[in-house]
Amino acid sequence: MRFEIREDDLSGPEIQALLREHLAGMQADTPPESVHALPLEALRQPGITLWSAWRGDRLCGCGALKTLDPLHGELKSMRTHGAFLRQGVGQAVLDHIVAQARARGLLRLSLETGTAPSFAAAHALYRRNGFLPCEPFADYRPDPHSLFMSRQL
Repeated sequence: MRFEIREDDLSGPEIQALLREHLAGMQADTPPESVHALPLEALRQPGITLWSAWRGDRLCGCGALKTLDPLHGELKSMRTHGAFLRQGVGQAVLDHIVAQARARGLLRLSLETGTAPSFAAAHALYRRNGFLPCEPFADYRPDPHSLFMSRQL
């Protein structure tokens, strides 16, 4: 299935609603001190680019790339709209972010995700794409509610 992937300025009501849903989902499955999902305003900071996936005028999902240093980036805010689950949205967004990370000269891409059963599909997606468990990176600390993963580009 094909999606149009667009760099998103976060001003549209559809992306704002999806990101609120994403944050609420993280807060529902993870203790507050272990939630690392970024609110809308934090996603607007320099060094973070968010892309949204569309089919026609319907928002299907999103994902962001945060530059940690000139060679290392972090995946953030990966979310598929409920109406498009298991249709390849996550893979399309991940492929786009990996390509953008490579184009920017990054050599490593990392992520933090939850450990609750609701994160199983995300774990499978990342493993299929070469991400392996790693130690906490950047400002993260060990946390039983966090799974850290990384891959070389």
